[in-house]
Amino acid sequence: MSTPTAERTREAVPARPPAPVRRLPRGGADWVSLAWFLLPALVLFCVFVLAPIAVAVYTGFFTWGGIGPMDDFAGFGNYTRLFGDEVFLGDLGRGLYLIVLSVTVQLPFALLTAVLLNQRLRGRAVYRTLFFAPYILSEVVTAVLFTMIFLPGAGMADHLAGLLGLEGLRGRWLADPSTVMPTLFTVMVWKYFGFHMMLFLAGLQGIPAEVLEAASLDGAGAWQRFRHVTLPLLGPTIRISVFLSIIGSIQLFDLVWVMTAGGPNHSSETMAIAMFQFGFKRYQVGYASAISVVLFMISLVFSLLYQRYVLRRDLGGAVTTGGGR
Repeated sequence: MSTPTAERTREAVPARPPAPVRRLPRGGADWVSLAWFLLPALVLFCVFVLAPIAVAVYTGFFTWGGIGPMDDFAGFGNYTRLFGDEVFLGDLGRGLYLIVLSVTVQLPFALLTAVLLNQRLRGRAVYRTLFFAPYILSEVVTAVLFTMIFLPGAGMADHLAGLLGLEGLRGRWLADPSTVMPTLFTVMVWKYFGFHMMLFLAGLQGIPAEVLEAASLDGAGAWQRFRHVTLPLLGPTIRISVFLSIIGSIQLFDLVWVMTAGGPNHSSETMAIAMFQFGFKRYQVGYASAISVVLFMISLVFSLLYQRYVLRRDLGGAVTTGGGR
């Protein structure tokens, strides 16, 4: 005898399978998604990066004051004038000066601070915050603050120099060609070393403790562990920090402009300062465009060479294909 449930089961009409969803081929879907997500970024990149570069390259071939048509074609005249200008060659030298000091003074100081703050110290979180805090301030705020500190006669730096018996430095910090660049570099270290310190701290905390313990069990002392274990494992972080420090030194503008505007007598001028001076103060836009092109080419060539020969081993396994293919 059949039950009502069995009879309803026999009479039930089998459900239709769902209609197949039409999908784009796998490759087509990937390209559509890629274009959809990249298009806004590509548009912004073209409008705010590639287009200004093209305009600067074009303008650099003209003698133009920024108003009216560009009809005075100069060819490579602006570039010939540029590399024959002793002030601009001095700008290149000052940029190299900042690069050398940044790599040999600022980064080792930041690394030493990071190693110390990576130890088990009481209140190390407070120290990390205090050292990183200057980086949060804008360049303009930092420049105004240190302009007041180095104010001749009334600034804190002059009072401190008097207490330490350094009377020869009073009033000369930003006013003397022999002291203005070391003074600016001191401000740069105060402003940026906290950023590099945090990079090094992140790298140090990524080193497995087991590796250091194994080296210690093998009889390696503190210096040997740092020299042969910590530094090699910290290599990728150090190379990135060096790259950012060099690019920042090449393009330095804000601090110098607010504190000295390139003075006295061009002794603190950088390429970015010269570009601004000629473009917006002297209305020699064609010449300023040539400076901007040279500055861009220096940064671009350095970046490509650095990535090719220094960062190559770090980036070798960073690019993979999707889906593990």
